[in-house]
Amino acid sequence: MSGDLFVIGASGTKAYRTMLGAISENISNANTPNYNRRSITTRESLASASTMLIYAPQTNFGGVDVLRVNRDNDPYLDATVRLTGTALGSATSRLRWLSDMETALDDSDTGVGHLLSDMFGGVEKLAANPADRSLRTTLIYGMQRVVDAFHQTADGIKEAQAGIATDASSDINTVNNALAELARVNINLLRAQDGTANHAQLLDSRDAALAQITQRMDITISFGANGTTALSYGGTTILDGAVPTNFAVSQNANGTLALSVAGAVVASPGAGSLGGLFQSAVTAKDRLATIDTLAQQFAADMNSWHSQGLTDAGTAGGALFSVGTSASSLALVISNSADVAAKSADGRLNGNLLNISSVRGTGSVEQGWTGLIAAHANILNATTSEHSAAQKRDEQARSARENVSGVDLDVEAAELLRVQQAYSGCAKIIQVARETVDAILSIM
Repeated sequence: MSGDLFVIGASGTKAYRTMLGAISENISNANTPNYNRRSITTRESLASASTMLIYAPQTNFGGVDVLRVNRDNDPYLDATVRLTGTALGSATSRLRWLSDMETALDDSDTGVGHLLSDMFGGVEKLAANPADRSLRTTLIYGMQRVVDAFHQTADGIKEAQAGIATDASSDINTVNNALAELARVNINLLRAQDGTANHAQLLDSRDAALAQITQRMDITISFGANGTTALSYGGTTILDGAVPTNFAVSQNANGTLALSVAGAVVASPGAGSLGGLFQSAVTAKDRLATIDTLAQQFAADMNSWHSQGLTDAGTAGGALFSVGTSASSLALVISNSADVAAKSADGRLNGNLLNISSVRGTGSVEQGWTGLIAAHANILNATTSEHSAAQKRDEQARSARENVSGVDLDVEAAELLRVQQAYSGCAKIIQVARETVDAILSIM
């Protein structure tokens, strides 16, 4: 009997030591992303330790065995978190870069829209006193400010394009590193025994790598033997066992992005942070194209208006601006206030200045700029609402998963006390067995 007690006590201390280890791991990883709570399943030992003839052969006194290390998780909740993370990643990327583009468009007093109004206001002021040289100088200065504002806006959009490309490259590197990690995990999962601490740790690593990838792009996931993972993108296999296929991203001449897999161009991501970056790159390209068009229209309209007037010397008004194919090439040509064509052909000193209304109103640069600002603001507002909704859905999904997989420190503290007491009880069994043996030996 004392031999059975030794075995029972020893197996109990071993089992509860394993439980204490699991609890300690839970506590130390309470705030670790993608960590799943560990628990231990035990069972009565299948091997009898009895060696005494008076016991029936079918009676077992083998103590307890650790059956498996459990990883508390729900595959459905894990998949839901990956989906909400993909949507949130897309909205976050677009919100950031749309906000940067809004800053570049600059609807403040120093932006193109307001400076256009100031410049036209300067023309109207000069019309009230066309002989005032200071007003002419102020008008030329106002024209230069409009040119500078076009340059700054174009440069701001180009900086956004460069930032988008940098972020896309960083995200692709993260995806490729995660694919390499998944390949390593796949190899080790095939070697690991199900229900062990090592297997649980590998599954945590697998899910962490999957979270990094799905946050950045929409991929198709399938699970195989022992928790291994296979991935595909747009029908192209990017991970099969231990063989990952790398992505690459490049920036086109117009600022948009191109994605390739193993050197072959593939469709752009539709979701995730990379999807948001690809969409933001298209938006930036469209914004820059609109700015270039407005700059060209501005130069053409102003030059056309000015050519209809006469200078103080009676010569036809020359070009005010020169421009190529981009807003960055817009330049002010006139510098001498005497070259301002204020007079009209009928001899009125301010006749051409009063005709400035011909370049304003429907279809004008001012209206085009207002439309650009309004269109971008509408998209930004919609994206802000989308981001808020995506963030709430992601928080709800993570909360639901946390209820299953997360670590509650209060629960772990209670479990720690319970297991410690059970461990002490098993140690007490060994002590009683030893005292019993000592008592028997003293009699003999």
